[in-house]
Amino acid sequence: MNSSPHAAGLGAPAVTISRVADNQWHAIENDLVVGRGHASRRLDGRTFLSIDTWRGAVFDLLADTMVADQQEPQYTVTDETDRDLLVSWERVGFATWRREWEVVVPTEPQAALSAPPPGVTIATGDELAEVALHELDQAIRAEVGATAGWQTMPAEVLPWQGGTRPPLEPSKYTVAVRDGQYVGLVRLATMTRRPRIGLVAVLAGQRRRGIARALLSQALSGLHRAGIETASAEVDETNLAAMALFEGLGARRTGANLELVRRQGKA
Repeated sequence: MNSSPHAAGLGAPAVTISRVADNQWHAIENDLVVGRGHASRRLDGRTFLSIDTWRGAVFDLLADTMVADQQEPQYTVTDETDRDLLVSWERVGFATWRREWEVVVPTEPQAALSAPPPGVTIATGDELAEVALHELDQAIRAEVGATAGWQTMPAEVLPWQGGTRPPLEPSKYTVAVRDGQYVGLVRLATMTRRPRIGLVAVLAGQRRRGIARALLSQALSGLHRAGIETASAEVDETNLAAMALFEGLGARRTGANLELVRRQGKA
């Protein structure tokens, strides 16, 4: 365990920053933990920092220690309404670079029902072929990587680094099929307080035909039949097409998260 003492002000006890595990730090004062910090590296290669403390001076000490330890660029996420936390991160050199809207979508069929376009069928769960689902997943990843980039994707949708294919759970997917080929998907996470739409994607050559709306409608209607009234989703504010899609299904914005970055020489 590595520790470094820091003066906390005239007459105040020193705060010690201790590394308690890989990429985890505690701020200690009088043998009490007064702050915690954590650095996590996602599979897309980006490092995200988080700090939990109620004291600004302790926040700065933890941040200085963590920033010096981790390679740049470094990232963090805050609720847009948490101004105190946002100011704290800005104080140590972070700046906002993207906003992600949080939305809630109703599941009732009268608001969500939309038939697939001619020639397209919708398949779910046991109807899905694992190999074809992997092929669609890989094709979508390639298109996203070449355009918007994986930094705009939800945290749980990780880039494939090659080698062994990442495991897919067919029960989480609703897929659009045209001429025997998988052309679009919705990924739904249900093991949360409110089911979450983790990803909506249609192959570039199949867009603007109503496939994404039909996929979402099918997934939402299934939730409604299970007695669930709403689902949640996160949408990058620059993705105007996705925002229009959700709003067309009755979605309402409930908040926003800001993703901040600290780059070399920006402190």
